[in-house]
Amino acid sequence: MDKLRGAMDFCIRHQTVLGYSTVSLLTAASECIFSSVVFRCPCNSGNMLYGSVFLIVPAFILLLLGYMVNTRTWRLLTGSCPLQKRCCSSPRETCTRYCVVLVPMTARALVAPLTWIAVALPRASFYECAASGNSLIQNLMCKDKEQECHKLLVKIPCDEKLSKNVSSGEFLSLQAQSQLIGWFLIASVMTVALISTCIIRCYSPVSYLQLKFWKIYSKKEWELFETKAKEHAARLAEININCFFEATDPAPFQTPSNEDWQKISSLYNFNSREQYYSMIHKYVNTNRGNSIRFGEGDQNPPVLGFVDEASAGESGF
Repeated sequence: MDKLRGAMDFCIRHQTVLGYSTVSLLTAASECIFSSVVFRCPCNSGNMLYGSVFLIVPAFILLLLGYMVNTRTWRLLTGSCPLQKRCCSSPRETCTRYCVVLVPMTARALVAPLTWIAVALPRASFYECAASGNSLIQNLMCKDKEQECHKLLVKIPCDEKLSKNVSSGEFLSLQAQSQLIGWFLIASVMTVALISTCIIRCYSPVSYLQLKFWKIYSKKEWELFETKAKEHAARLAEININCFFEATDPAPFQTPSNEDWQKISSLYNFNSREQYYSMIHKYVNTNRGNSIRFGEGDQNPPVLGFVDEASAGESGF
């Protein structure tokens, strides 16, 4: 039992890393299945299109899926442009606001697409097929050779022995090119990720331990919110059902207004002069959001992006 509790605690403490690792492993497994079971290079003039589609289109679909399952996407968009709502900020401010939020969202959504490409390139199947049909690569590899070389080049994905006959000493084979590009991509992504994380942490407005406390608070607040929301919804539903069947008028029942929901659903803005850990925390400490202090705060440090993603365990649908 102690070992099980320890394993659960480990998973909770490292849920973000484990989540990304799971996504990466599933993506890598999917790529292996596609390349070995589904992918069949036509070995003709359609090589370029066929190979490029298998390399790029699944990555693009995974990128869109990354946006779709990100809670912050729907928190940003839901109710942001109703027809009766007058915009109180300039288009430039709105655009800047969206860009600040979209950059970290895009970085997270890119995990699966980059994993797909990073796994596909060292395996070389997709690249070899696409490159063999590319006119530029054909001209480089078949330089000073007969036209027959171009015809043999598109057949390489279907016959590995042809690679030795076509490749010249000045150029690497298509598989070697793909593997080099793949490892260069992996190294580049890891370097950018490390540098970005260091910069984000360096410019964090809070200390390391306060950040850990903040994450714990956000998780607990969401758990309590879910529990309370279910209880509140159950009581309201019970009152309405009883009134319907008993033909009586409902007793007064306090529930948040549309304006209240809008206030706590807006994206979090950090204010160095006030200590608020969430929009609910800010709401209850600024006279139900009626104080001028509720609108204060214009910083969106990426390190605090988790505040709007406390419910990241659920998709935004």
